[in-house]
Amino acid sequence: MKTKIWLSSPHMGGDEQAFVKEAFDQNWIAPLGPNVNGFEEDLQNYNNVNAVAALSAGTAALHLAMILLGVKAGDEVIASSFTFSATVNPITYLGATPVLVDSEEDTWNMSPLLLEKAIKERIANGKKPKAIMVVHLYGMPAKIKEIVEVASRFNIPVIEDAAEALGSKYQGQALGTFGKMGVYSFNGNKIITTSGGGALASNDTDLIAKSRFLATQARDAAPHYQHTHIGYNYRMSNITAGIGRGQMKVLDDHIALRRQNHMFYQELFKEVEGVTVFTEPSEDYYSNHWLSCVVVDPSRTGGISREDLRLAMEKENIECRPLWKPMHMQPVFADCPFYGDGTAERLFETGLCLPSGSNMTDEDRERIATVLKEVFKS
Repeated sequence: MKTKIWLSSPHMGGDEQAFVKEAFDQNWIAPLGPNVNGFEEDLQNYNNVNAVAALSAGTAALHLAMILLGVKAGDEVIASSFTFSATVNPITYLGATPVLVDSEEDTWNMSPLLLEKAIKERIANGKKPKAIMVVHLYGMPAKIKEIVEVASRFNIPVIEDAAEALGSKYQGQALGTFGKMGVYSFNGNKIITTSGGGALASNDTDLIAKSRFLATQARDAAPHYQHTHIGYNYRMSNITAGIGRGQMKVLDDHIALRRQNHMFYQELFKEVEGVTVFTEPSEDYYSNHWLSCVVVDPSRTGGISREDLRLAMEKENIECRPLWKPMHMQPVFADCPFYGDGTAERLFETGLCLPSGSNMTDEDRERIATVLKEVFKS
């Protein structure tokens, strides 16, 4: 069998083991330690944000963000429908209800128009949303300034789920720094990884200080163990943070390589009728192109569908995936309020994520090109 080409696999830079070895040598085999502090500082400097808390997962960061905003059982939180379930799951941890909002065509992210409609209707129903959770999907910036403007008119805080968007920018500003708080993920498939992990960022240093307190079991300052708040075991370990410190050294290289993959697909499909490569709508948007994606229109490709591409690639041991199935279509969230116009559903039916790893080789790209050319040749 041919070697597997993964959708997005971990890509080490070389210095990760040195930071991990240092942690072993100093016996910092614990949550917290010099690598955690160093990784937080690296992220702060990279994103030009005041404070960062390194945590065990992006999901943990989303959960803490909502706790810090006072989300409680019975509340409502607006969220992007077109996303992975990890965005919406933490809303339910708190007993709150997700209010799902559809995408717009340009960025595939939350529609500012539908967001405003949702807010007005929820308020008219007697329940003002406690927060808005907007996703920057596949590394593509949402129309974040428009979203923040809508949110500010109704005085609702914004949480940015930038799990897939580290290194992406809107008008030169890092994603995850426009709202009240931003969240990053370092899962194994992300643009950099700590094996598993996440971070919460904010220009409000008090919020990040509170997040660190809650993430370390909310232990009060006392010689004995005393707790006046419910806490969580959400801090990143010093070992995995060491991997993160090494990965930060190659982050810009990884972004350049992902963007190179995107250009490869643009060139590959430029003369293929009915296949559109997902790209930035204007120069205001700078995507890390964490994943390169296409939309396939069978009415213009001679009947060739997204599934035809996926299955042809699968046959050659090349991993591809349909776009996220929207949350309002998921059985677990089917009863949640939804404001939409069918955009995310259309994208789910016709869209495909293509191999995008920063460790892809020229040989990998040649294999991919050969399969795709054969599909459209036939």
